[in-house]
Amino acid sequence: MKEVLVGIISGIISGLGMGGGTILITFLTCFCAVNQLVAQASNIIFFVPTSIIATIVNIKNKTLKWKVAIPLAISGIIGAICGSIIANKINVEYLRKAFAIFLLLIAIYQINCWYRKYIKKT
Repeated sequence: MKEVLVGIISGIISGLGMGGGTILITFLTCFCAVNQLVAQASNIIFFVPTSIIATIVNIKNKTLKWKVAIPLAISGIIGAICGSIIANKINVEYLRKAFAIFLLLIAIYQINCWYRKYIKKT
């Protein structure tokens, strides 16, 4: 049951464009004892249908900028292929630590943005 709840929450966050995979990978590795590489691969399976739905909704709402989206999609596909090859060659513990550092950097960036917007008001 908790997997369904996390799937729904991750789907909502993905639909908002904020990266529901981060929640999904964290949940799978921390609470379900899933190997980091397996969690990341599962995230890709989760990501495909949610991104298709979000894309359809954004096309209907005319909020998709094709001149930006097409190059991002093509480079993202190339990056995903390279990343998958690299991830399969890296020690799982190193991959887990790299993901944790990535999350920490994103958190620091988000806190900094929030601080500048609401506290410092520059």
